[in-house]
Amino acid sequence: MRQYRGDDRYFADRPERSLPTASNPLENLRHEDSGRVLCRAAGRGHDVTGQNAGADRVQRLNFTTDDGVGPRALLGLIVLESDQTVEAEVRSLRLEGVAHHVSRIPMDATVTEETLQAMEARLPVAAGLLPSRFGFDAIGYACTSGATLIGANRVAAAIATEHPNVPCTDPITAAVAAFATLGIQSIGLVTPYNAEVTLRMAAHYEDGGVEVAAIGSFLEEDDNVVGRITEASVAHAVRRIGAEPECDAVFVSCTSLRTFGVIASLEAELGRPVVSSNQAFTWHLLRLANIEDRVPSLGTLFEHDLAE
Repeated sequence: MRQYRGDDRYFADRPERSLPTASNPLENLRHEDSGRVLCRAAGRGHDVTGQNAGADRVQRLNFTTDDGVGPRALLGLIVLESDQTVEAEVRSLRLEGVAHHVSRIPMDATVTEETLQAMEARLPVAAGLLPSRFGFDAIGYACTSGATLIGANRVAAAIATEHPNVPCTDPITAAVAAFATLGIQSIGLVTPYNAEVTLRMAAHYEDGGVEVAAIGSFLEEDDNVVGRITEASVAHAVRRIGAEPECDAVFVSCTSLRTFGVIASLEAELGRPVVSSNQAFTWHLLRLANIEDRVPSLGTLFEHDLAE
């Protein structure tokens, strides 16, 4: 016996039905179901007994259409189920004519090599929840450590199964692009990850020719906790790691860490660029979508276009 609640009544043993496909969704409902739908739509006090009963009471209203949300650019974000930060920080930009839609990908809240790599098989499904008919200008997988462990090329290939020919990025790819744009050759690395994931990330940058001169981590595996680490704590970590004189810049890794409120002030204090996962990710998505807006509150990176 399967029951579900509809209005104030319970219906039992209701058979499954396919999703509506006709121009009028009511045409696809069983007769008794459509009667219920129309009854609820008509409201109390109206006697509606058939699928088309009372249709002459509904006035056809004129309308016009436009380009919808995101007429300048429409971005797609694939965000971790447990991430509390990146969606809010991207939304905070509020650039005119730019919009984004979000798909969530299942992910264990405990961040380890195993849980990160397990996301690869789920990426095509998560990408498919961003409807290709929307016409996305760029799509990003919002997980720095996941992209490091899975590999940026494999992430791009997984997204391309659902969105071929749409530019895509991830925070690790975006960070590399940011370092090239700013001429950064060495970084101080701040992460929240365990030592194993942190060192894998450092090795990734060093393999790409970027020296990692100093490393610090909050050593917190629970993403629910990472999302609540204060910007003041992040700023303190950046100052500590940024004190290393061999660093051209400080990179704050992890889309769960909040940074948008402190990047500009930290750059002014340290006298060098501060790049974060969410900042680089957002900047790269926008530039791939041919949006070249400057956002002074997000530091030096947002003063630049993509390097040739």
